[in-house]
Amino acid sequence: MVTGPGTNEIVEVEEPVAGPDDVLVRIRACGICGSDHMYTMYGGIPPRQGATPLGHEPAGEVTAVGENVEGVQVGDHVVINPMAASDGIIGSGGAQGAFSPYVVLVDAVPGTHFRVIPDEIPFEVAALNEPMAVARHAVNRSGARAGEKAVVFGAGPIGLGALLSLKAKGVDHVVVIDILPNRLDKALAVGADAVINSAEEDVAARLIELQGQAPAVVGQHGARPSTDVYIDAAGAPVVPTTVFTLAKQGARLAIPAVHKKPIEVDFGTLLTTELSIIMSMGYPTEIFEVTDDIIANWEKYQLIISDRFPVDDVLRALEVAATPGAADKVMVTLD
Repeated sequence: MVTGPGTNEIVEVEEPVAGPDDVLVRIRACGICGSDHMYTMYGGIPPRQGATPLGHEPAGEVTAVGENVEGVQVGDHVVINPMAASDGIIGSGGAQGAFSPYVVLVDAVPGTHFRVIPDEIPFEVAALNEPMAVARHAVNRSGARAGEKAVVFGAGPIGLGALLSLKAKGVDHVVVIDILPNRLDKALAVGADAVINSAEEDVAARLIELQGQAPAVVGQHGARPSTDVYIDAAGAPVVPTTVFTLAKQGARLAIPAVHKKPIEVDFGTLLTTELSIIMSMGYPTEIFEVTDDIIANWEKYQLIISDRFPVDDVLRALEVAATPGAADKVMVTLD
């Protein structure tokens, strides 16, 4: 739990019990999100300021099923929708967190609160379901479709998830841009058609080489790539400003990243591009939409995980995840 500003502690709580309408899940893996660090710095989330349970990227095994619940049985492996919990979002201000041996799904409904997955999917990969839903929502918001060309800025977990979702939708060519060689290597392994190191290469020239040049438009100066969709999964101010100089007429920019500082936008210069700027937050409908692709391609999704910690070392895991450059996707496992 977050127990105060900048402070996390392991706290003993009562083991939850499943009622007749509930499902009890033994948590087997839970990912660490950047927001976990934010919650810690803020000292929790009201109404649980100073006593906020953490962990909202869970997967686990069903250990008890209420007599009124259908579609699940003891022993089933499940992914969970933390936002659907009636006692508050799991690990994000709700009464429960998934860095815990058990979570009870109150008034549980299959397809709303949880989804059963095949036993052969590793729990740590299944626990990617929640962040991958965030990435899928950004791709859905972008309107990306088969035959188009896309660019993803940022090869962290959300960027790689966006890459996989773009490919799942049949996008013809996806380029991933980052400044870290190891991240770019991972993007290629996950399925990127090409990568660009923006610290060493001319992004505009390289994109034109990779994806072709867009037709000239009156009022625009200089050659522009024929990219249809840009995804900002980096959150660096340079990303939107770079896209503004690259966008062809009718391009779309979807932004799931959190920008912590204001960005200046020259709408006069953008006018001729008719660029659509689309913000993306959470996963209103995507939490289980992405599950099928994880099941079908779990070996690729597994590559997203950079570090693994047993639950006994969860405090250390949170520290590593919060240290810039130390890790990408940290997973906590519970036996």
